[in-house]
Amino acid sequence: MSGPLSGYRVIELAGIGPGPYASQLLSDLGADVVCVERPSKNNLARLSLKSIDSRGKRSLVIDLRAEGASEVVLKLVETADILIEGNRPGVTERLGVGPEDCHKVNPKLIYGRMTGWGQTGPWAKMAGHDINYISITGALHAMGKDGDPPMPPLNFVGDYGAGSMVLVMGILSALLQAEKTGKGDIVDAAIVDGTSSLMGVLYTLSGSKVWTTQRESNLFDGGMPYYRCYKTADEKFMAIGCLEPQFFKLMLDTLGLDKDSYGHQHDVTKHADQHKILEKTFASKTRDEWASVFDGLDACVTPVLDYEEATSHPQNVARGGLKKHGALTHPRTVPVFSSRKTEPDFKIPNMGADTESILIEAGFSPERLSRLLENKVVFSED
Repeated sequence: MSGPLSGYRVIELAGIGPGPYASQLLSDLGADVVCVERPSKNNLARLSLKSIDSRGKRSLVIDLRAEGASEVVLKLVETADILIEGNRPGVTERLGVGPEDCHKVNPKLIYGRMTGWGQTGPWAKMAGHDINYISITGALHAMGKDGDPPMPPLNFVGDYGAGSMVLVMGILSALLQAEKTGKGDIVDAAIVDGTSSLMGVLYTLSGSKVWTTQRESNLFDGGMPYYRCYKTADEKFMAIGCLEPQFFKLMLDTLGLDKDSYGHQHDVTKHADQHKILEKTFASKTRDEWASVFDGLDACVTPVLDYEEATSHPQNVARGGLKKHGALTHPRTVPVFSSRKTEPDFKIPNMGADTESILIEAGFSPERLSRLLENKVVFSED
């Protein structure tokens, strides 16, 4: 697929979550991504499971623990620009495909490492998932209703926002540096670090004495009546985000509420009553009725859609943001460039679909490829 990263090659040592999504973003931008998958029982299930984060990639199956497997990977690394792996620290070194091994055959390689805890620290080699990583940063504590257990924000904050996006930023920055210096780098992308970086605004507000550790008492955590969601007559919701006074005034006017009797926007002594007023008001119509009332107005009031409804919203349709292809709904490639129109490569390969063609392309003779297959070092699609 054409794109700003056309001509660059990425070797992805298959994992789950943020690593595959990071390489999907690179693939969407035109990079040739070769996904090195493991021949385990769990991964064999992916022959029938089509994952969006595999779109546009090529699939090669290697048993990385087999004798001679590291030589196969290092041969691919010779002509690659980027390698992405998401194992615990020390695993790729033991497999013979760690940063030092790879830089011996390709000094310009960008070696991207995606972990939760990072490559160093007392928990570096400990197991964990998104909820665990964001739990020690203060982010998870700030989410949910006051008095209830914190509410996990799906995996968007940790794995994908603090993980994949930071990894991609690091890889592309190192790639620019390598273009200038001819020397590669190792990118240590840790979800704990990325989450802490995302929390800069919270620390800023806290330092200004306008944020506390108590949930539902702050600007963006549902504590303010003008920045939260309200239930409608049909048990659905509207999202309210009228922070600025002109937007707030327009919301009140549109709802038919008297500003004087409602009270000042930032009068905390009035907030409990204002919550109740808005709850009662929004409960008087259905979500779609309110959506029609506020459509096109600068009141910052919008309907809360589920992910299926989102595909038909006019703004998403106009942007080409979500497209159905087979059983999956594909998000568009991001970001948008003025110089080209880039469509996602909807093709999702079966495991091992490209094993033989990739190795022949890398210079392996038919005889050597045959031996690798016979010795179960590499595997081809059935």
